[in-house]
Amino acid sequence: MSAAIRENLPGDSPYEGIIGFSRAVRIGNVVHVSGTGPVGEDNANAAAQTRHILKIIEGVLAKAGASLTDIVRTRIYLTRTEDWEQVGRAHGEFFAGIRPAATMVVVQALLNPAWLVEIEAEAILPA
Repeated sequence: MSAAIRENLPGDSPYEGIIGFSRAVRIGNVVHVSGTGPVGEDNANAAAQTRHILKIIEGVLAKAGASLTDIVRTRIYLTRTEDWEQVGRAHGEFFAGIRPAATMVVVQALLNPAWLVEIEAEAILPA
């Protein structure tokens, strides 16, 4: 059995080169999407940041040959508990029919102090 080929998929984050990460990594039929912040929508409200993040994730999944329908898990990091519902509703706009496993946690801070939310995801493409 041959080893799966690793494909690093870069994004547009200014932090990728500094930290040394890829927006996503595809190994075989699995795509791991790094924690994604709302770069470019830093000062928007939590719902708008969430929508922007999910569009960034959708773009990198397309580079991997995947789509949002292939996502099986999301992890959502909030800096303010009171934003959970608007973030959850924005997440639901994208995933109501997909229903991935999801976790939402509140953290003290994110890399950029203006970010209210960050999301990471895992997708599995059909064999």
